[in-house]
Amino acid sequence: MAKTQVAAAPPAAYGRKFLPLLSAAQIDALKPKLADVIEYRKSGLSLNHVIGCPLECGYCIRHLYSNFDMKNPRALMSDEEAVAALTSHRYFRPHITPVQLFNKATDPMLPVVKPHTFNSLRLLDEQGLTNHVLVITRWRVTPEDCAILNGFKNIKLTILVTYSGIAHTGIEPVPSDIAATSLKTLYEHAESYRTIFYWRPIVPGLNDTHEHLATARGLSEHAHASVFTGLFFRDEIAAYYQENGLPSPYEDTARRKIMPEQTESRILDLFRRPADSEEPWGPLFRKTSCAVAYAHGLADYNGHFGIKELCDICPKRQLGLCATAWNAPAKPDADRLAAELGATGPVEITERAIITEGLDEQPRYFMQHGYGFQVHDRAHPHRERRHGRAEIGWSGGDQGAPTP
Repeated sequence: MAKTQVAAAPPAAYGRKFLPLLSAAQIDALKPKLADVIEYRKSGLSLNHVIGCPLECGYCIRHLYSNFDMKNPRALMSDEEAVAALTSHRYFRPHITPVQLFNKATDPMLPVVKPHTFNSLRLLDEQGLTNHVLVITRWRVTPEDCAILNGFKNIKLTILVTYSGIAHTGIEPVPSDIAATSLKTLYEHAESYRTIFYWRPIVPGLNDTHEHLATARGLSEHAHASVFTGLFFRDEIAAYYQENGLPSPYEDTARRKIMPEQTESRILDLFRRPADSEEPWGPLFRKTSCAVAYAHGLADYNGHFGIKELCDICPKRQLGLCATAWNAPAKPDADRLAAELGATGPVEITERAIITEGLDEQPRYFMQHGYGFQVHDRAHPHRERRHGRAEIGWSGGDQGAPTP
């Protein structure tokens, strides 16, 4: 029987003092995108008022913000100011907008960051908000942490544990065993929150042997759902690899994550459960929001249902939920909203997505989460089978996973 749910602990119970604030001059010296604590990303409106991380993962997105050398986390503002900025942001909608916490410039479960994570969650929860809130970590999570996480009563909280199995310490100094232990701890103690096995980045020749895949397959049993994805390999990350003598995984960089066709095929073969007509690949997903939605028994808030080749591995029950919720908006309404957000060309609505011109990612995600329907940029088309992924490692054709 599940334990009785209690209210989230007050800040004093989180066990540590809060981080010192950066000065105005220090904040002014940051890249503008790093100094801006709110950024809309595909899996949610992202709140990042703590920056700095000592974990030194070679492929970290912090290379793009020129703060990879900032090892000691610091706060840009108080949690109260940050949460107020989030909930008053022009793109935030109560009970609708998914939220991500500390997923750009630190790890939310580092000992010095964790009090801010818990406090920010509390501040959101106490407003009665039922939005999805995603927390992504590769660090240590204890049973005591789980007790706090179980105390949040309103937000739909998901903890995604990043695991790669990469043993090259120049690329990933943090042993993957830490994430594996945290995953098991979180899953064992989960009551009101959900736990996702966030298997990434998968890189050919680095962590894709049969042993690596089999280990990941075993770990997936300790989660409510699993997501697999490849490497985000931008120019800044490639430069870091070269400067530090690290083996470059690809000859070229890409705007989108790289997940080669052969690698995906091997993963799907390993996870395939022919005898299970309801979940032929288990709770395994290609997209983060799909796994999060499944774990909470809800339809995908990103509207991936229109991209049929993404859904060919999904559990049948999940397909039914997504089909019921997936409805294209009326074109006049989409035209009006796109124009208000700054679109420079006509809107087209297809059976897969709303196609816009002149809209950056952030307003497109605002539309996408509001409609529960994919919103794409005509200048960056989503190719068949490679939806949202780089062209590297893919051949032509339109076949997806085998039909169960």
